[in-house]
Amino acid sequence: MAASHTGKPNDKPSIEELITRLEEITRNIENPDTGLENSIGLYEEGLTIAEACKKRLQEARKKIEVINPELAKTMPETPRIKDLFDSES
Repeated sequence: MAASHTGKPNDKPSIEELITRLEEITRNIENPDTGLENSIGLYEEGLTIAEACKKRLQEARKKIEVINPELAKTMPETPRIKDLFDSES
């Protein structure tokens, strides 16, 4: 994965960069010219990125819960996100 926009080698990619990479992976997997082996490798990369996104979102939610507990109680969780991540834990 490419370095983040700040150019610092130790910086983690932003959540937006991770999502962009997931979108690229999806397009590549959907392309019939990608091939099975490449698609499997891309799928594995996508799982790793999705897990990193999950952790970042959980960290962000925890910060919001500390900063504003009342707001955190009203934050909706979409069923799709809940289904994707809560069932794996």
